[in-house]
Amino acid sequence: MNNKFINTLNCLVYSLIVFMASNFFVIKNVTSLYWIFLLLYIVVNIFPTFALPRTRRLKTCARGNALLMEFLGSTVLSVLLFILGFTRLLTVENIFENPRLWIINTLLAIVLEAIVFWNGMLRIFFSSEQLGIKTRVIAVVCGMIPVVHLFVLGKMIRLVSDEITLENQKLLTDEKRRAQRICATKYPILMVHGVFFRDFRYFNYWGRIPKALEANGAKVFYGEHQSAAAVETSGHEIAARILAIVRETGCDKVNIIAHSKGGLDCRCALSLPGIAEHVATLTTVNTPHRGCEFADYLLTKIPQAEQDAVAKTYNAALRKLGDPNPDFLAAVNNLTATFCQDFNKKYPDVPGVLYQSVGSKLNKAGGGRFPLNFTYHLAKYFDGANDGLVGEKSFPWGETFQMLTVNGTRGISHGDMIDLNRENIPEFDIREFYVQLVAKLKQGGY
Repeated sequence: MNNKFINTLNCLVYSLIVFMASNFFVIKNVTSLYWIFLLLYIVVNIFPTFALPRTRRLKTCARGNALLMEFLGSTVLSVLLFILGFTRLLTVENIFENPRLWIINTLLAIVLEAIVFWNGMLRIFFSSEQLGIKTRVIAVVCGMIPVVHLFVLGKMIRLVSDEITLENQKLLTDEKRRAQRICATKYPILMVHGVFFRDFRYFNYWGRIPKALEANGAKVFYGEHQSAAAVETSGHEIAARILAIVRETGCDKVNIIAHSKGGLDCRCALSLPGIAEHVATLTTVNTPHRGCEFADYLLTKIPQAEQDAVAKTYNAALRKLGDPNPDFLAAVNNLTATFCQDFNKKYPDVPGVLYQSVGSKLNKAGGGRFPLNFTYHLAKYFDGANDGLVGEKSFPWGETFQMLTVNGTRGISHGDMIDLNRENIPEFDIREFYVQLVAKLKQGGY
């Protein structure tokens, strides 16, 4: 028997137990039997499913989801029972024959069903990574609206079920290939962030990607440079970081994976004396190598005084986040098409380093999370097909280029490429993409 069949049978049996415990009058003439069902009801709340995934978080998620499915099943049965009792189709006592009994039974059903519901809901609320803030808010708002809340609940159950299946499968896949160490490259991986972010200790810029790489044998380091600075400033900071990693590990070189502006920063770093010899490969991800034309437009239309005011606010905030000398306007100006045209002439590729690039695009604005769903239209007007921020034509650089998207209306955004929202995208696993990318570096001898 497969897990799907076991889970279905588990849900049906447990739903029936909750239903029988919640509707005592069905077997009120056999008191001992009802107490057995009540005892089993307690067991259901403690052990709602025995088909459990491999991690503590996923186990909590699976138990919560099972309880919600059992709540849904038992609630449907209770509603059908009420309808039969109200329409006098019930051969046992209908509502009109013994209304007092039905009132007591209804109150009991509400209490017992509520326990199952909140036991399950609280578990998935605090353990699921895929529900998202939007779904949680909808659940709270619609939770008290009859019928509607059942549809919302059904959507939540599907989301969590998909999450459990995918995450458990990933764990099994990584365990099966652990010994192969497919990401154990000759040189360590240096991951370089883009603009307006830092390498925070407790919130990884790259989401779940580094853990996936390390689970498959990779040695991962981070750029640790400022979040907002001119390309040349960031280039010097990254160059210093490369030399520090070489000294720390004793390795000759590093493989760089850089996202967004980080790709420009790294190209600048490679041009500095004595740096390129310590870099084996540079993979740029959604980097605006040819700039963003909409940035040129905005900087020409927004008065300088307003630009300075915005910059002052951002720089103050960035200092609090750890930047010693942030320069908001310099970072923004370095993303323009005008700047990148001159930059590409000034900083050609260095011989002996493998340059390759990756890009992605949204299929429509709604496929991106805020604020990319707003900037998408602006980028599309000036730059054509884009990832919510950078135009498709700006991505290609180096010997090879790979363009990513998915079928349907969603696409893959600028943020999706660093797992910013920790979202599982249908038909595309961002973690596995990076695992395979690094695995190819290993196969190439890097």
